[in-house]
Amino acid sequence: MSIQEAIKAAKKIVVKIGSNTLAKEDGTINFQFMKDFARQCNDLIKTGKQLVVVSSGAQVAGVSTLDRWARKKDIHYRQALCAIGQVELMDKWRNAFSEYDLHIGQLLLTKDDFENNHRTLNMRNTLFTLVDEGVVPIINENDSVAFDEISIGDNDNLSALTAVLWSADLLILFSDIDGVYTDNPKTNPNAELVDLVVDINQLRSNIKVGSANSFGTGGIETKIEAAEKVTAYGIPMILANGSHLLALENLALGQMRGTLFQGI
Repeated sequence: MSIQEAIKAAKKIVVKIGSNTLAKEDGTINFQFMKDFARQCNDLIKTGKQLVVVSSGAQVAGVSTLDRWARKKDIHYRQALCAIGQVELMDKWRNAFSEYDLHIGQLLLTKDDFENNHRTLNMRNTLFTLVDEGVVPIINENDSVAFDEISIGDNDNLSALTAVLWSADLLILFSDIDGVYTDNPKTNPNAELVDLVVDINQLRSNIKVGSANSFGTGGIETKIEAAEKVTAYGIPMILANGSHLLALENLALGQMRGTLFQGI
């Protein structure tokens, strides 16, 4: 199966937007990207597809709003930045999608929510209701209260949990890399892009796993973990570079490369 075929076959798609995709080079939020992404989502929805968006970027939006805290590393300031930034982030998403008469709904989740059966059922029902009514759910980790998420957490695994919860047909992770490489392409010019992954255990033995970069909390390891979660339920996953122009549209047209993790 190709990436284009995976998108064509999927009706229910979860798309994760990483912090580095949302951030401009100066660390502020990229509203033009958000508007372009909303237009691409609208085009897919018009074809009968349903979308759930997992959006990082609360801290980036917080820095954009309150620059004087940008260099503070204290955990309380980082969580406070997320509290401020989440409001700004959702306002930007609301404006971006409203151009296409699409409403959004916010869900802020923590790991505990996925471990409580009652809350998990409520989350699932809310997702189904929003999507069935034509509303685009925007999900993020509740960074202001989840201490672990600030330091070691990531939205790659959150999006995987969401895909499983919603019984999605496909998960797309947009990051600042084109996909999984045999080595770090930023330091090794001979690194090769892996187009298709069928055996994740074999992949682990064939690649070098690096660390996260400045804006994001995840690295390639968290993306592989996300792939393990969804493919175990038969849900394929695409890892691609969200910063490329019209990335979602070009993936659907088969005009952009990425890594496809095939569902088991």
